[in-house]
Amino acid sequence: MMEDKTVTAAEDIQIADMDRARADLYNFLGALLAGPPDEMLLAQTAGLTGDDTDLGQAIGTLSKLARVTKPKAAESEFNKLFIGLGRGELLPFASYYLTGFLNEKPLALLRQDMATKGMQRSETVFEPEDSIASLMEMMAAMIVGRFGTPADINAQKQFFNKHIGPWAGHFFTDLEEAKTSVFYTPVGTVGRIFMSVEAEAFRMSGAE
Repeated sequence: MMEDKTVTAAEDIQIADMDRARADLYNFLGALLAGPPDEMLLAQTAGLTGDDTDLGQAIGTLSKLARVTKPKAAESEFNKLFIGLGRGELLPFASYYLTGFLNEKPLALLRQDMATKGMQRSETVFEPEDSIASLMEMMAAMIVGRFGTPADINAQKQFFNKHIGPWAGHFFTDLEEAKTSVFYTPVGTVGRIFMSVEAEAFRMSGAE
């Protein structure tokens, strides 16, 4: 979805287990929202286990549903949700959720921040960068330092509060409740709860 503009040694950087887990969940949501899950991604999803937390239970529900979901059914559902005839049931872009239109100021502001962080859209991706899938991937990349030094809590909080927090929870709620959603209902639940957890963690961090 994105390409590095800088050469990094992110593999050599030690990332805290909690931050690695956060980045993994951002990447996982990004993968599920970037395109219909193939057999491998469905199998990986089916192998997930949850715990007694709200997020863990949502992941457990998603895992169970992945076990009985075929790639062709997932593709059909994805297309109805996000592509459709002319447009899908949902438009998963920050500009649309924040202004009612595509390619508006939220996208321009994101592109400015991407440039300063050494991120750019891959030449193989044609949708605007402010899609929910791209933003999930960007957040993961910042946490683990894919584009340089891992972002500190202040930088993560600023990016989240500016580009993700104002609308992602609303989008994931819409995904939960979409008429077309079956497999994507628990994807929406996982995303909604995770966004709430992240927002609260940033609030409690005291970071600027």
